[in-house]
Amino acid sequence: MTGIAPTITLRNGAEIPALGLGTYSLNGDDGAAVISAAIKAGYRLLDTAENYRNEDAVGAGLADSGVPRSELFVTTKFNREWHSVDGARRAFHASIAKLGVDYVDLLLIHWPNPDQDQYVDAVRGLKALLDDGLLRAIGTSNFKPAHLRRVIDETGIVPDVNQIQLSPYHPRTEDRAFAVDHGIVIESWSPIGGSGDDLRSEPVITELAEAKGKTPAQVILRWHHQLGLVSIPRSSSPDRAKQNLAIFDFELTDDEVVAIAALDRHGAGLSDSDTQGH
Repeated sequence: MTGIAPTITLRNGAEIPALGLGTYSLNGDDGAAVISAAIKAGYRLLDTAENYRNEDAVGAGLADSGVPRSELFVTTKFNREWHSVDGARRAFHASIAKLGVDYVDLLLIHWPNPDQDQYVDAVRGLKALLDDGLLRAIGTSNFKPAHLRRVIDETGIVPDVNQIQLSPYHPRTEDRAFAVDHGIVIESWSPIGGSGDDLRSEPVITELAEAKGKTPAQVILRWHHQLGLVSIPRSSSPDRAKQNLAIFDFELTDDEVVAIAALDRHGAGLSDSDTQGH
């Protein structure tokens, strides 16, 4: 076994692993096999979503892994049609039926969809599920500080987690500062820059990887970890999945963390959640 990631304590008391498996496009029997193998290799955080259309495959992988449900941290997300107090509850029940579990550890609103203007009520729905003991943590995904500020001002509810697109190309300094100020943990999607090799081929990354005897992806994921972020890289390769988890035996210096953040593309290629979403 590669090892199991350390955990971060969320504001409502749940312990989330500092690194997990993103499951986008891991579908059907093949996807379930990848997920099962990742759990057996040490992954304890699994991230899926209604919109990935693979909650059934994730559930099959969980069941096949042989690891007790209590040792796993399962996250899923729901779409805009469920943005209401009752809608969040219906989305939750639809997800646990597909996953084959009695609860999820963390339920997220996938996008704010401000054009629809119902995300505040969706957060109220999450809080009701949390109060009923059906969730261990509540969260948002792709929310900007302005969206979060409105939620907090209107409801007093502060999410445990905000999952956003974040990598050295998009270090999201303002979002991270807001999260720290409010006790929100940031979870990075597309943490190693997506499916292309551009980020992993940057000289600052490749030089650090060579110097530390690590892969470029491991250097990038370590950068996330040292910033206090949870990252959820996706990999369909068992070997790469194991490599991605093996980041807890080395460190970057403060100067190295800053040098990686200097790859900031200042918003170029960043998804805009004021105009995008489902």
